[in-house]
Amino acid sequence: MSTQKQNNIESKMNNQSLEKSQVLYQTALADDEIDLKELFLVIWQGKWLIILLTSLFAVGGVFYALSQANTYKAEVLVAPAQKESGGGLGGQLGGLASLAGVNLGGGEGGVKVEALAVLQSRQFINNFINKHDLLVPLMASKKWAKAIKVWDEEKQGWNEAPAKNIMDNELYNVEKNEWVIDLESRLSLKPTLWEANKAFKKIINVSEDKDSGMVTIAITHHSPIIAYQWANLLVLEINAWMKNKKLTETDKNIGYLKEKLEETAIAEVRMLFFQMVEEQLKNKMLAEVQDEFVFKVIDPAVIAEEKSGPKRALICVLATLLGGMFGVFIVLIRHFINKPEDEK
Repeated sequence: MSTQKQNNIESKMNNQSLEKSQVLYQTALADDEIDLKELFLVIWQGKWLIILLTSLFAVGGVFYALSQANTYKAEVLVAPAQKESGGGLGGQLGGLASLAGVNLGGGEGGVKVEALAVLQSRQFINNFINKHDLLVPLMASKKWAKAIKVWDEEKQGWNEAPAKNIMDNELYNVEKNEWVIDLESRLSLKPTLWEANKAFKKIINVSEDKDSGMVTIAITHHSPIIAYQWANLLVLEINAWMKNKKLTETDKNIGYLKEKLEETAIAEVRMLFFQMVEEQLKNKMLAEVQDEFVFKVIDPAVIAEEKSGPKRALICVLATLLGGMFGVFIVLIRHFINKPEDEK
């Protein structure tokens, strides 16, 4: 009897515990519902503040989008002009050549990989800017003015004003053809090559299709003509750069091999050196006749007729969404701060 009575007591306690859990669960659900209702009511009560902030952000986004100058993109599609192979004479004599300090050629795609790295290197970009005098259009360009028709009072007819790249007068004086002097410091506002390099890397984009091996070189600029010119120039310059580098290395290798050839009297070794010199002469001859040394142009750049940026509609939408989110955040924070301590 005592055991049965104890079991009944335990069963009763378990039932009471289960009932308490159910009550707590239902209370929690009720609290959640109350919180959601309260949250909605708080947002609804602060709807005018949310609308005001959303409107301000939307208007600000519109003004910001309209203040941004149009940009145009020019793209050049190129393919590797040659494929290097590790076989043949270069592969057979690779061990001896490496011991002699001579590079007979890398693996497949080695020249292309090196050219892509050089294309975005500081040394190449700085040389490109200096060689073609790109500092002014790169750093002082403000926007592109399209060709428009202007009425000529003297001739009583319409004249077409040519399209032109408008410069920032606060940085560069077009009439005097010089950089503006800061009145306070008395120093020229001419940018340094470091600044020009950073600016150029923002407008250049190099992408490679891993499946086909094709490379796209793109330039984005305020002027569609400048973007078109620079994109095509980049291909010419990287080909010339890599070609000169190859010729310099080849001449150095030939000179070194000829020195070693005079120092040895062993017939077998002399024969190997003769073969390496022959290989280097062949590489030099091929390099001299190739203008498209690394990249062969498949589709040259053209002058863009449509802008590539900015995405004004996207800017306006994002600004509006940001304003709405900021408004809701402010309303909720304000409610939480003003809420009595016993209700928190």
